[in-house]
Amino acid sequence: MSTIINNHYASTLSELDLLICRSVPPGGNWKNIPADVPSKRIENIRTSFAEGKGSRSTYYGRLHPSRPSYTINTYFSRPGNGCHIHYDFESGQHRTISHREAARLQSFPDSFVFLGSKTSVGTQIGNAVPPLLAFQIAQHLPMKGQFVDLFAGAGGLGFGFKNAGWEPIAANELDKNFAQSYMLNVHEHCVVGDIRIPENKAELIRLASSHKNDKLPLFVLGGPPCQGYSTAGNKRTMEDPRNWLFSDYCDILKALSPDGFVFENVTGLINMQGGQVLEMVKSELSKYADRLIIWKLDTENYGVPQRRSRLIIIGDNTGLIPMTPPNAVSRLGIKEDIFTELPRTPSVKEALDDLPSLIPGEDGSSKSYRNGPTTAYQRLMRGLSTPEEYIYSLSQSSR
Repeated sequence: MSTIINNHYASTLSELDLLICRSVPPGGNWKNIPADVPSKRIENIRTSFAEGKGSRSTYYGRLHPSRPSYTINTYFSRPGNGCHIHYDFESGQHRTISHREAARLQSFPDSFVFLGSKTSVGTQIGNAVPPLLAFQIAQHLPMKGQFVDLFAGAGGLGFGFKNAGWEPIAANELDKNFAQSYMLNVHEHCVVGDIRIPENKAELIRLASSHKNDKLPLFVLGGPPCQGYSTAGNKRTMEDPRNWLFSDYCDILKALSPDGFVFENVTGLINMQGGQVLEMVKSELSKYADRLIIWKLDTENYGVPQRRSRLIIIGDNTGLIPMTPPNAVSRLGIKEDIFTELPRTPSVKEALDDLPSLIPGEDGSSKSYRNGPTTAYQRLMRGLSTPEEYIYSLSQSSR
């Protein structure tokens, strides 16, 4: 009996890309590709490496079955833009990971449906905050309340908070495809459009105010688009207009006077312009909170089968939120660590190997699962356990 595995499609690859994928072993990268493979880009990478301009260690990388993935970026459908080649070399999975596999590595459950073109879905997945990380942030807050979701994307942050018992009341997202995914999976009250347009900002404030329950805490979630801050970008400067969307975030804080906020962004923000940008952000955010709490969180420490770092700034007007971050529930585990009893972060194989095999260009959304879930993470992804139950299972496995 078949089922629907949403967004489980593998990107079409050129003959050159197929040749490259067949050359790279598990855990390998461009260094494993024979010199006679006719790729100008790989030649340029070799030249750059020889000149000491970085290792480019994840370029044309194949995932290792016994380790978590590297950061899932928005270009995971391309072999050369990171470590995104499928881990299963032995079974001939010579392709990039499918959109559903990327979503799983981001901790989106299989029931979460992404809408839009394949390019749009790839961007939605790659830009998202892993919902499982967001869930643990929400669980760490000593209250449950309502939230307004800014720069919402497909809903990774909001979905995690919703799973933790928080109530979404309003959101904003510029991209209509992203917003459609958000409204399908999180909630329908989403203002679609540029928040810099006064009418959109006013509508968001109206929606939030009309659905606010004065008996519950109100938080604002989200961070401005991160490309202008990211260390992966070519330009990290305040001249990038995307960085100034931060002022619109502050406008919403001023209008709603929430009990707190969760500002998230890439860790590249920490060192941008020698730390001056972070100091500016902190100075502005402190106008809307009695105190700021700053965490740098690594997803592999929170049961997510992926290495990804996020900067989290909590604004607290309640006086109740702890300064310390959520407790780690897993460890990277590439090497044994005698100083901790935390279990290993799930590997890509443990996260993905119940999903049906694909060939490049194949849509496997109507294929059956290969087998029943064999790991706690697969059970979570298939909706057979809750995030809370999954985290508890990690605590039990360390005993």
